[in-house]
Amino acid sequence: MLAAERNAAANTLAAYEADLAGFAAHAAARGQAVAGADEQTLRTWLEGLTAEGLKARTQARKLSALRQFHRFLLREGVREDDPTALLDSPRLPASLPKNLTEAEVDALLAAAAARPPAQAVVAQAALEILYATGLRVSELLALPRGALSDDAAVLLVRGKGGRERVVPLSAAAKAAAAALRAATAPRKGQQPATHLFAARDRRQPLSRQVFALMLKQVALDAGIDPARVSPHVLRHSFASHMLARGADLRSLQLLLGHADIATTQIYTHVLAERLQALVQAHHPLAKPAGKGG
Repeated sequence: MLAAERNAAANTLAAYEADLAGFAAHAAARGQAVAGADEQTLRTWLEGLTAEGLKARTQARKLSALRQFHRFLLREGVREDDPTALLDSPRLPASLPKNLTEAEVDALLAAAAARPPAQAVVAQAALEILYATGLRVSELLALPRGALSDDAAVLLVRGKGGRERVVPLSAAAKAAAAALRAATAPRKGQQPATHLFAARDRRQPLSRQVFALMLKQVALDAGIDPARVSPHVLRHSFASHMLARGADLRSLQLLLGHADIATTQIYTHVLAERLQALVQAHHPLAKPAGKGG
């Protein structure tokens, strides 16, 4: 169902399989089949996750997999109840997206341009496109070689669950993609690459691991802690900087490809900071920081 109906990614399928296998082992130890486990078995399973020291976010993800599994069983008529219905989700700590400053993004772009030519063209294209579009790394690496190659002002992206969205393109991103295509054009007798960011095997896209290592090296060159730089951080930076410069949440939801605007609302802290700055700057009773009245 996850593969056929929801078009879930391979990593998602593997995670669900691991979560269900872990629960199946726990249920078997209590003499129950995974599809017939009762609420108490689920509760002891959750207690075991806590005892193992798993973080609340990891516990919540595993419980979400079990909830969807039991809803599937209920919908398919395999069982008549949902034992997860009365279970409380672990309380998650509030967390805000991590992002780079605009100056740090500029430093990354400068460091990418200073890399050896063969590396520079890949790094520049990656950073320009990620920061200009807010793409997920999976969406970026899946781009075909011909992406951003015509005069179109927008890019059609297929995201999570097969959902499509239209993302505007910057001139810098299109130019960086063109430079990458020119630098990686097939030599005589060489097979053309299938993806814009191609692996050594030109029939395959660049792997996430190789891509992440490249970004870490650029971060080091830019004098930025590599732990703070990743494709996801660039996606957060895109969103935060857009909001800081006046974009609204609904438009940002469409650009990021979030199915639910509640997901986009994690960026409301940026709006709050912007409003606070506006009040501080323009309200007649606002006092300069550090000065009493």
